[in-house]
Amino acid sequence: MDSLIIQLEGGDRAALSDLADASGRAPEDLARDAVLRYLRDERARVTGEAARLAHRHDALLKRLGQ
Repeated sequence: MDSLIIQLEGGDRAALSDLADASGRAPEDLARDAVLRYLRDERARVTGEAARLAHRHDALLKRLGQ
């Protein structure tokens, strides 16, 4: 597994530590879950936008492909 260092301001780091403590998890696990959720959501959003644009410009894309 590769490592990634994320710099947080003191208040954000404290909030992450507090949340981790309250949920019985490590701060690193919470941060990893947040990043993975963001990647999943953004991938879905970008895929949906690409499909919407492809559908919107279908005729042009077909002409360009000829």
